[in-house]
Amino acid sequence: MTTEINIPSLANLEYSPYIDDNGHLPETYQGKIGVYAIFNAEKVLQFVGYSRDVYLSLKQHLVRQPQECYWVKVQTIERPSRTVLENIENAWIAENGSVPLGNADNKETWTQPINVKPLMTSEEQEKYHHPANDELAEMKIIKNVARRVEAEILLVLQERGLQEQFRFSPKLKEEGLLDLK
Repeated sequence: MTTEINIPSLANLEYSPYIDDNGHLPETYQGKIGVYAIFNAEKVLQFVGYSRDVYLSLKQHLVRQPQECYWVKVQTIERPSRTVLENIENAWIAENGSVPLGNADNKETWTQPINVKPLMTSEEQEKYHHPANDELAEMKIIKNVARRVEAEILLVLQERGLQEQFRFSPKLKEEGLLDLK
């Protein structure tokens, strides 16, 4: 049995705002399997990905890259097929003419939890690397750094008009990572 699908041209798909006029992400993609292309404010392609739940993936990307997520194009499919999803993803990247930064050197910043350690201020680094610290003290410091970075991200999203509530995993904060729960 072959899984044939007509691969839509990325250029022919409509742009949807990442955050609509009511401050919400495109809820029509909740629980939908598909491929999505994320564009910055100037509609320059930043990342192409696929997911079993496009809506959840869009939420994660918005938190990880709030400055790059302004527009999205999505193609959903009915039945999960990694081959079909990868074919669409590859076709869109090829159509773009170059690999988007989010699919190349910056892929980790799009697909992995945010590591807050490189985002520490010099004061936070000094506290963290203090010789008198034990493991618990270091964990408390890194958790506070994660809370600060989380607050900064949420402020940026609030300034963009986001009305949705995002909840970050408390366990990951202890490890210096931020990801949605």
